[in-house]
Amino acid sequence: MLVVSNAPQAFALERAQRLGIASVVIDAERKLTPAQWSAEAFRAVESARAELVVLAGFLRLLVVPENWIGRVLNIHPALLPAFGGKGYYGDKVHAAVLASGAKESGCTVHYVTNEYDKGPILLQRRVPVQPGDDVHALAARVFEAEQEALPAAIREHFARMRG
Repeated sequence: MLVVSNAPQAFALERAQRLGIASVVIDAERKLTPAQWSAEAFRAVESARAELVVLAGFLRLLVVPENWIGRVLNIHPALLPAFGGKGYYGDKVHAAVLASGAKESGCTVHYVTNEYDKGPILLQRRVPVQPGDDVHALAARVFEAEQEALPAAIREHFARMRG
């Protein structure tokens, strides 16, 4: 197991250290291109002999090598394909959902391809948009769904791999 980040202050790194999980920070200064960063990240992942890459809070385009297609998951705070793509992340997603008048939102766990939020959907969890919701209230409900969805998606991925 390995935690890879480009942000040295990421909480995931603190949690990894506390749990004795190896971690690495790559390109904290953001000097590398997406292809260069991705190549370094996948070298680290392969050195750790990982079987699956899981993105959470990752806000860069990840260039996925061919041999990793179908083995990289991302969680997105909306029901894709709506409210996805470049520029749709975090509170921007929730604001767009509210501005659209949608009656529900949620989260999507999908396989990562080399386009933002375009990969095959593994699972979704839905939450209602409630009257009077603001970005923070909706984000909190979606985050609760994400906490259940991501572990479920990882289990589903491995169940499919076992056939």
